[in-house]
Amino acid sequence: MPDHNPRIRFPGSQGNELSARLDMPEGPPRAYALFAHCFSCTKDILAAVRLSSALRAHGIALLRFDFTGLGNSQGDFANTNFSSNLEDLRRAADYLRQEHEAPQLLIGHSLGGAAVLAVAEDVPEVRAVATINAPSDVAHVTHLFGEDTLEVIREQGESEVNLAGQKFRIQRQFLEDLDSHKVLDQVAKLRRPLMIFHSPHDKIVSIDHAAQIYRAAKHPKSFVSLDNVDHMLSRPADSSYVASLLSAWAERFLDPPEREESGDHERGVLVAENGVGPYAQTVEIGPHRINADEPESMGGKDQGPAPYEFLMAGLGACTSMTLRMYAQRKELPLEHVSVRLRHRKVEEESEDGGKPAQRDQFDREITLDGDLTDDQRKRLLQVADRCPVHRTLESEVRIQTRLGDERVE
Repeated sequence: MPDHNPRIRFPGSQGNELSARLDMPEGPPRAYALFAHCFSCTKDILAAVRLSSALRAHGIALLRFDFTGLGNSQGDFANTNFSSNLEDLRRAADYLRQEHEAPQLLIGHSLGGAAVLAVAEDVPEVRAVATINAPSDVAHVTHLFGEDTLEVIREQGESEVNLAGQKFRIQRQFLEDLDSHKVLDQVAKLRRPLMIFHSPHDKIVSIDHAAQIYRAAKHPKSFVSLDNVDHMLSRPADSSYVASLLSAWAERFLDPPEREESGDHERGVLVAENGVGPYAQTVEIGPHRINADEPESMGGKDQGPAPYEFLMAGLGACTSMTLRMYAQRKELPLEHVSVRLRHRKVEEESEDGGKPAQRDQFDREITLDGDLTDDQRKRLLQVADRCPVHRTLESEVRIQTRLGDERVE
């Protein structure tokens, strides 16, 4: 079975090996994306993991990696700075370009957001950029150190700081390097579609930073205010919300997927788990990707329609299309069709007087708008029962199943 989350390594800015994960969707990727994590974080923060799952569901492969000296990457963090982070990002893009395909989408969280804004122009294949709770001024990160610690670093050349329970050594060169970067100047030259996510409740990076980034950026640019969300997107619902919006927004800017040329109008369907909760699936139908899931009442995350809801959608769509085709052929004044469906189990008395049997029943309500006569409406109702999906559901259906790795003779 192929590994959809292979662990990989590639050389970073200072010659050390960087640790990364490439999260691949089922089937050929729609596009590749590159993620930059926050200051002192790693590639495995929950926001990145959930974002990756949502992108996979949209057919997008995501490379997330640990910057030099962090996580499972080699190197000494004390010797790094914002410039080395940018070079790590360029090396990550090079890896994708050489081994797979250059990234079309850059995503950055917190200081990683500032990094993708600064490096986007160096990756010509990038089609869109997204930031999450990112600062407009990279020197903003120094407020995490405290004034006393900053004074020690400036006077003595380095000091140990405690960030989120972890100790890091910060050198004077780190501070000097921050002062050399003007992110807003890079934003003004971005010339890429930009999506800015930011929480007005962010206590680490205030929403004023998002406003400055937005003002500096050229159109097309978008801003989403993340109400009641913390800096790290700690709650699963918050990171899932950002992931779903980001995936949908990026879709329109990516290169169109290649369609398979075939003389057969029938297309197969691929369904595979996507890792968002226990039951969520990605449904691939040609170039289209849709999520499927169970509702929360059934233990799912409600990331998409449930299986029986897809079945009702197929019946409803086929019904409406069949009625439209018939009305066009007969030149009926049918203006609009809508179909409402519900699935339920009903008891049916057995012929031998035994225990009642349960059977599936679909309740279908069809609304026909237009100046139609009673006879025309009655005829359209009869035609609805002749739609192909309706006939399939009422026929004796055979399903032949085999393992995917079996050879077909």
